[in-house]
Amino acid sequence: MTSTVRRAGAFAVVGTLAFLVPLATGLDSPALATVAATGPFVLVAVLAMTAIDQGSALFELFARPGDYEDGKLYGLTAFSLAAAGLALIAVQFELPVWVFVGTVLLVAYGNLGQRLARQVNTDEVFGAAGFVVVGFLASAAGQLGAAAIQGLSIPTGDVLFLAATGALVAALLRSVLFERDDPLVMLSVGLLLWLFFELDPTVATQRVFVALGISAVLGYVAYALDTASLPGMLTGVLLSLLTIVLGGYGWFAMLITFFGLGGLSTKYRYEEKQDRGIAEENEGARGSGNVLANSIVALVAVLAWAASPSHIAVDPDLFLYAFAGAVAAAMTDTFSSEFGGLYDNPRLITTLKPVEPGTDGGVTWQGVVAGLVGAAIIAGIAALTLDSVGSVGGAVVLCCGFVGMTVDSLLGATVEGTVVGNQGVNTLATFAAALTGVGIVLAAGLV
Repeated sequence: MTSTVRRAGAFAVVGTLAFLVPLATGLDSPALATVAATGPFVLVAVLAMTAIDQGSALFELFARPGDYEDGKLYGLTAFSLAAAGLALIAVQFELPVWVFVGTVLLVAYGNLGQRLARQVNTDEVFGAAGFVVVGFLASAAGQLGAAAIQGLSIPTGDVLFLAATGALVAALLRSVLFERDDPLVMLSVGLLLWLFFELDPTVATQRVFVALGISAVLGYVAYALDTASLPGMLTGVLLSLLTIVLGGYGWFAMLITFFGLGGLSTKYRYEEKQDRGIAEENEGARGSGNVLANSIVALVAVLAWAASPSHIAVDPDLFLYAFAGAVAAAMTDTFSSEFGGLYDNPRLITTLKPVEPGTDGGVTWQGVVAGLVGAAIIAGIAALTLDSVGSVGGAVVLCCGFVGMTVDSLLGATVEGTVVGNQGVNTLATFAAALTGVGIVLAAGLV
């Protein structure tokens, strides 16, 4: 067993102290319950900083590379204090204790799963898979165990959904941060799962498993084909999971069509695009920033749809059109740039003067046609898979795609590179398309 595996195992043991928190909540005195819940983690932090000396067996067990410089277990201290902070929120506020336990075990045992997986295969995707699988199982077991200690009955679907979402978010954060940032990962995941709990979605167990299976397979295919980096793949899998569980299969069909065809369009005649200076970086593999820039508006729409009308007094169909419009805009922008950039004589959209290929805001008529085809694909899927859309709603989605493509080009010609970057332009274009969808359906009385 390597030192990294032993260290991950030791941190997992510390994380297991989270099971003391549901026991503490049964105490009559709130002050005593707070001390009992946070005390074990605070004690570990104090011992890590004052009583465990460099050179001792415990120091060697828990020490991360950066701890040797000052001879202090900063990593263990930060990990324990982060858990204590979440425990305080669970006891004093509305964070469910079983969600807290699931979060701590997810991060602690997820790291152990990652280290064990890397012993078998050093590929980064294999390590990420180990983190997600072990973290998911540990989180689900932790939630159910904590609920049993408290005498609560919680829906299995909710447990699996929170465990899966938390595991993917944590793995994504771990892929772009350092191991020493685990306290930040723990706090971020805990607060995010608290938000999802407050949304109170009705989650079917079968749908969670279906969503996980479909998302994982398609995500790995994207990674294997080099259409997405590891963070990009994890981001896509997370968005797919949330879309299937919170929205539905019709919503997912639109999103995965954009991911699939958008990724393939990036690879289309890639070497020629390189020669023209318009190719995506990293051999066309899209990272998490690119994926989020094109999908963050759609993700917000899914979450808002799940929160309406119970938490947001708005017709849910408005968020459906916002989602479809945002995805259509992302598809049109991708198709217009990836296909249109292969043709000569682009013209700047603001002046119609000829510009060099790859110039921000430069458009070709072939690119416009390609973009409209992309929007039509998303509109057709929406019309065929969602009863509330139909042919009229499909026309609205097509219009959203055109607006998004136009806004993207206008922003590219005016503010890209000076005020905002490419990813910011993509986000603003999808936002404009979402607003267009909402505005049209309200004006036409479609909802």
